[in-house]
This record gives sequence, structure tokens and C-alpha cells, in this order.
Amino acid sequence: MLNWEERRQLVKVAHLYYTDGWTQQEIAKKLNVSRPVISKLLQKAKDVGIVEVYIKDESIHTVELEKQLETTFQLTDAVVVPSVGTMSEMVKRAVGQAGAYYLSKNMKNAEKIGISWGTTLAELVKEYPFERRNDVKVIPLEGGMGRQAVDIHANQLAYELAKKMNGTCSYLYAPAILETEELKERLMAMQDIEAVLEEGRNVDIALIGIGNPHKGSTLKTVGYLKEEDLSGLRQSGAVGDIGFRFFDGEGKPVQDELNQKVIGLSLEQLKSVKTVIAVVEGTHKAESILGALNGGFIQVLVTDELTAAAILKEASVQ
Repeated sequence: MLNWEERRQLVKVAHLYYTDGWTQQEIAKKLNVSRPVISKLLQKAKDVGIVEVYIKDESIHTVELEKQLETTFQLTDAVVVPSVGTMSEMVKRAVGQAGAYYLSKNMKNAEKIGISWGTTLAELVKEYPFERRNDVKVIPLEGGMGRQAVDIHANQLAYELAKKMNGTCSYLYAPAILETEELKERLMAMQDIEAVLEEGRNVDIALIGIGNPHKGSTLKTVGYLKEEDLSGLRQSGAVGDIGFRFFDGEGKPVQDELNQKVIGLSLEQLKSVKTVIAVVEGTHKAESILGALNGGFIQVLVTDELTAAAILKEASVQ
């Protein structure tokens, strides 16, 4: 029996070859594999009955959405999981699983992996297989301390992912958002904190989530955002955040005092990371994801079918 990821890959390769007319060499280059691998995948697609005269699989719709996302936003890759008629928590788990599978298969020479925080990234870490990647180090991309939702903080996720990989990790011993800018500057001057932030700026791959401060906000749920903060963010035009860094619909950092109190990677620093993988689900985040895409922060997007369609719809009316 093929699992969902294997079926998706077979459908994607078959679609590019039979429908779009790509050569095996072109597909091999896109997927970072050798041409004989593509030849074997095409044969396997026939053997399992996905390819006859036409491509038959429910994944064809999600594969088409992937292609639209890649083309519209110049992404390296997009992964879209089926979500129609599925409960939200199951969708989150499926997106986390797809993110884990994608990371596992596309790490190659990565030695430093940065990870942000959030519930969907926590699902990715839970679903990640146990491997032996002793040369890999996982680094938290922002601070996170306190008693609320410790299990989804970047430090905890870095530790759990490193354990799954049999690698090592760093810890950023600082809150994500400080009470004052002065306190932030004092902490930033500490050697241990600066060393981890420097590691974060030099990761090979960054795993991020995307939040919407106005709808279904985990930041609000765990107490990071108060009503006065939300009011200020609305006025500044913020549509979303990556690691507590807020941006507007064009992906530009908003000039909000919250941004001045965060210990973690800035949006500009995130742009210098070679591969940023966003793992995110939920149609309420469509505008937030679109802002991040407009800002050019993402190379790979892992999301669900309904959210992918909502992003493309939102983009078409801009």
C-alpha cells in the first residue's frame, strides 16, 4: 500500500510528464533527483494504476493547486494536502505530517535547521520520523519562556526535533516579547543570547508558522497579545506575523512598538535564509499567508487544500 506522500509524488511526476509535457530530465531537475528515478516513478505510477490513458487520483486537484501556487508566487515547491470535509485538528495533523515528510526528504546537506513556534510546527515535530542525523543542529528562531503553552515554544520544538534526528540543539534563554525595549537591549547584549541569535541568522533551513493576530490567534490565546496591542496592530495595517514579527498585506514589516521588543530573527534576516519552509493551515490565515508570500519570505509552502484555494482567490482580487 502506498502512503499519501508516495501517491502525491507519483501523481505530481505523472502530471508534469503526461499533462504538462515536461521531459524526464526537467522533472528530475525540479525534484532534485536523477533522471532514472523519474523513469522508475513513471513506471510505478502505471503499475499501481494511477496512470492509464489519464491520471486518476483524488490528489490531482491538490497537485494542480500546488502548481498554481508555485507559478503565482515563484515558489521552489508547494505541498497541498486534501482537506475538504475534514475536521480542523485532523487537517492540522495532516499538514504537520506533510511538512515532516518534506523536511525529511529535502534536507540533503543541511547542517543547521532553525525552527519557530506554534501548534502546526508542533504537529510537524510530532510526526517527524526518528532518524540518525548526528551532524544536524536545531536552533530556535525566537525566544519563548513562561508557563503558557510551553510545548509549542521554539526552544521546546528545537529540543524535540533534535531528539527525533539524534542531533543537537541550542536554547534561547529569553522571552519572545519583552516588557520594554530597554530590557530587550540588555538581554540582547548577553553573550549566550547573541550567540544563539547569530546561529539563527545562519541556518540552512528555517521552519516557520504564520499567524493572523485578528482571527484564531494563538498569540492572543496564550496571552502574548492584549486588546490594546491588537488595536495598534490594526491601525498599523498588520495582517500576519512570523515569529512575533508583524507585516502588512505587501509583506512589509509594520512600525509597531511590539516589533521593537521581540528577541528573535527579524523579517529581513529571515529573507537571507536559503530555504524557508512555511507550514500553515486554516483559511482564516489566507490573507496572512498572502502577505508573507508578497514579502518574499517563503520558498516552500506546505498547507491544506481549502487554504491554498483561499490564498489564490485572495491574490486574484488584489
